[in-house]
Amino acid sequence: MSALSFEITDQSPSTHARVGRVTTCHGSFDTPAFMPVGTKATVKGLLPDVVKQTGSQILLNNTYHLMLRPGSELINELGGVHKFMGWDGPILTDSGGFQVFSLSDINAIDDDGVTFRSHIDGARVRLTPERSMQVQNELGADIIMAFDDCPPAPKGEVEVEVGSGKSEVGSGKHAVAAEDYAARNQLAMDRTLRWLDRCVKAHARTDEQSLFGIVQGGTDLEARTYCAVRITQYDLPGFAIGGVAVGEPPEVMYEIVRHTAPQLPVAKPRYLMGVGYERDIVAAVRAGVDMFDCVLPTRNGRNANAFTQTGQLRLRNAACRSDDGPIDPACDCLACTRFGRAYLRHLFLADEMLGPILVSIHNIRHFQRLMLDIRQAIRDDAWSSLGQRWPVIGDV
Repeated sequence: MSALSFEITDQSPSTHARVGRVTTCHGSFDTPAFMPVGTKATVKGLLPDVVKQTGSQILLNNTYHLMLRPGSELINELGGVHKFMGWDGPILTDSGGFQVFSLSDINAIDDDGVTFRSHIDGARVRLTPERSMQVQNELGADIIMAFDDCPPAPKGEVEVEVGSGKSEVGSGKHAVAAEDYAARNQLAMDRTLRWLDRCVKAHARTDEQSLFGIVQGGTDLEARTYCAVRITQYDLPGFAIGGVAVGEPPEVMYEIVRHTAPQLPVAKPRYLMGVGYERDIVAAVRAGVDMFDCVLPTRNGRNANAFTQTGQLRLRNAACRSDDGPIDPACDCLACTRFGRAYLRHLFLADEMLGPILVSIHNIRHFQRLMLDIRQAIRDDAWSSLGQRWPVIGDV
């Protein structure tokens, strides 16, 4: 059988949204799909069976972290990442590129690859397109990503609300000055194109693993078009939109996705990397995107922040002290059907590990329930009903 097949079963008559099913060597998943992030071959704090009970059908693992610890060679010797982590469904691995650029102390980036220091022991590590393919081949995920150069946001482009104060977009350590952004963006796009060619040639398990190419181009729509045209010249099983959700305002991200997604092949799955909030997912689905991943459900869950259909609930707040109601009355997860807000607040204040576990379960189920309702909205072309059921997404 082919390493991947994609069937579109329903198409929205008023948008680019579609319902489909992707089949891999380790089973199938429905689209639009949300992939919980299992960075180090685990969704933090949750057994694989519990993750499956949330309705999750595919997980994401992180190449960078698994390459450094325990090592892809060891995972390969032990039967691959599915067996290693006890998950028998589809798995996608990212290329490691984003983590190299965002987390590491970079020593050198050149046209051949990146040299960086491990965040674990400070050892110097070299990552190239060929090495990324080798690591992902050894991990054995069903979908693997091309090694790309993800450009940072321009430094201080705009100000956005972050928590209780304001923060400049692109204020991170890898942000570039606004006047240097165009040149850095062009360089990243050129490298991404060259590195894809090397990834295609180095990919050694095409009968078992499906390689997706990634469209870069930053906020420049002409660059996005150019990159999409070049990337899609390769007959790959699927394609991704990268380099968003790195600091740009939501409206800019939506414009990039609306511009780029329709330029990717209709018959191939489209993946928007690292997104995101409910409103972001709905906007991208309407543009024709099929796959999403984000750390928000579990990261927020570990910090007592629960997602609901009307917005986030901060369980540490005093308002939850004597509230015996569920996080979200509409939710059917373990946390909502058995425990009240007061108990969950107690767990966090007492520093009990059950709190992060239960809220992580709820948050993942929240996003899977959203995906179920999105698929139904596509089938019925009922976007206004979706907005009424999910006020958190705003106007659709």
